[in-house]
Amino acid sequence: MKLINTKFLFSSALIATMISGCAQKTGNETYDQNQNAIIGTTLGAIAGVVLGNNVGGGSKSRNKVIGAVAGAAIGGAIGYSMDKQAKEVAQSLNTNVNNNPNAALDPNQDLIVSNTDNYVKIMFRDDMMFETNSANPTASASAKIAKINSVLQKYPNTLVQVVGHTDSRGSHSYNLNLSNQRATNVGNIIFNSGAQNQIFSRGCSFDKPVALNNSEANMGLNRRVEVYLYPNQESVIDVCK
Repeated sequence: MKLINTKFLFSSALIATMISGCAQKTGNETYDQNQNAIIGTTLGAIAGVVLGNNVGGGSKSRNKVIGAVAGAAIGGAIGYSMDKQAKEVAQSLNTNVNNNPNAALDPNQDLIVSNTDNYVKIMFRDDMMFETNSANPTASASAKIAKINSVLQKYPNTLVQVVGHTDSRGSHSYNLNLSNQRATNVGNIIFNSGAQNQIFSRGCSFDKPVALNNSEANMGLNRRVEVYLYPNQESVIDVCK
């Protein structure tokens, strides 16, 4: 395979480091997943610049125009795919896509499916997922989480990242461990339901609240598990910042 741009390869590696380690099964056994690296395409203008600078013949400026058009098409296709996946995930969970940025502040919203052009996010509130101070999802929560697999089967190349968040009570290290355990257990449920996707887990402790930790109600908003679906490595974000 011809290497197009070493800077691009470096940026891909940098982004890859933002995805924390694989979610684990009980004990230290990691998922038995396909070990092949997933090589994602670049998005939008980035794809345009790379492609435009590598088209043979013609002027460099003309090549960049060609690349920009192709890059826009790639970005648009990925955006459409994320819209489609979000709708299918919401349908599997008997809800609707809700891209209202204030939805996470509504205590009545214990399950929120949203999307951008680069990823789908499924947010599960802590109260509907776990018993108090437990990292094990309830039976009803496990059944709901497993429903996501019906969509993932259609998109085997989608990267899945499960992220745990806590409120600020207790030490940072305690909450980091709890958030990691919860994310790992949710990732295990997705994997054990038959998903062939690469699945990663990460805990953020209380580093990324959606509300101030100044009341019981707000702390309840901050206790949550989020599942991100990415089309490729280039779309991955730092979920704890």
